[in-house]
Amino acid sequence: MAKSTKSNGTDASPKAEANHPKLFEAVLDRIENASKIYGLNKNIEKILSKPEKQVAVSVPVLMDNGEVEVFDGFRVIHSTKLGPSKGGIRYAMDVDLDEVNALAAWMTFKCTIADLPYGGAKGGIKCDPKKMSLGELERLTKTYTIAMKDVFGQNKDIPAPDMNTGKREMAWILDAYTKAKGVYEPGVITGKPITLGGSRGREAATGRGVMVSSMEAMKVIGINRKQATAAVQGFGNVGSFAAALLDERQVKVQAISDHTGGYFNKRGIDIQKALAHVEKHKNLAGFDGGDMISNQDLLSLDVDVLAPCALQNQITAENAGNIKSKLIVEGANGPTTPDADLILQDKGIVVVPDILANGGGVTVSYFEWVQNIYGFYWGEEEVATRQDKYMANAFERVWFNSQRYKTSMRLGAYITAFIKLEKAIEYKGLY
Repeated sequence: MAKSTKSNGTDASPKAEANHPKLFEAVLDRIENASKIYGLNKNIEKILSKPEKQVAVSVPVLMDNGEVEVFDGFRVIHSTKLGPSKGGIRYAMDVDLDEVNALAAWMTFKCTIADLPYGGAKGGIKCDPKKMSLGELERLTKTYTIAMKDVFGQNKDIPAPDMNTGKREMAWILDAYTKAKGVYEPGVITGKPITLGGSRGREAATGRGVMVSSMEAMKVIGINRKQATAAVQGFGNVGSFAAALLDERQVKVQAISDHTGGYFNKRGIDIQKALAHVEKHKNLAGFDGGDMISNQDLLSLDVDVLAPCALQNQITAENAGNIKSKLIVEGANGPTTPDADLILQDKGIVVVPDILANGGGVTVSYFEWVQNIYGFYWGEEEVATRQDKYMANAFERVWFNSQRYKTSMRLGAYITAFIKLEKAIEYKGLY
């Protein structure tokens, strides 16, 4: 399989609204609904509805023109009930506390569902990395790390890549943290270059998780993968690997897209050709392997599997009624709004939620952390085998609870997390 051309943890594809003040409300809405179905203790519901810690810092950076710019940086620790907090760091102009709160909470549930010994966290810097030089980005990253040096820790809070960050930024964080603390702890950060203790299989991990979730879902709802069709929205790190891995398993990927637009081919997209095009041109613009369509058109294609692997709030009440796929597998964080969920449920569409489907990245990040601590490293095949087992087991637990409580897979996923978190909080107590 050709290598993906992007190293960021989430696809910078179809542009979401710059302002998304209701993202954390979507989390609270789902916590409340799942709590009612499960019968979660009200006190524990209150605890899970608030982050444990919110850190906001100013990040002054000397720019190449001699001016100083001050950027807003955030780190939210949602929960440490099951272990050190874990979550990525994103660079984008729409980063704000609401978004980071929501993403941190989703990380708590994602780690719990995957059966990892972690709580959830998220970080971000409000900036436009595309307008910054390499030197400016390095100074930004290292200054942010120094500001967060007492938040981060190998057994405390472990960042990772996310939107517009990758192994380069993780190497900078490791370097700055090591110099600030005077101790070398490679497990303080995951998503590192392999030469600095990164794990093999990490780059493909999130997309691989989308593939595994798709395969498991097709089994339980009775779709023959050899006759199945798919559309993948977003063709960065997540979507490109998801598309390629589905293609390898004989699922016909009929459509792909990125922020420049989408492409449809009824006979199936040549995924290797698309990967080569992006490798050369940095995006899908000008790809000649299909008829051009919009991202909205892609969402409403008559395919078996729809994998939104772009940004949040892509499937809304306005377009959910047009969706024809039998199965939605969420590679992005928060691609479906709560009101859209109700429409999809009424239409009988099975949705494998983000907190399950895109858990492959954090699962392999956990493997990286374990390898760092032990100083013993696995081959790519071993990593993939272990990840597939974790993902399949997580899917089985969520499917079981969705059937047991007669609810959607999304609320079944939250219930799966509640079962473990409730016990942990009760055993530990509130203090």
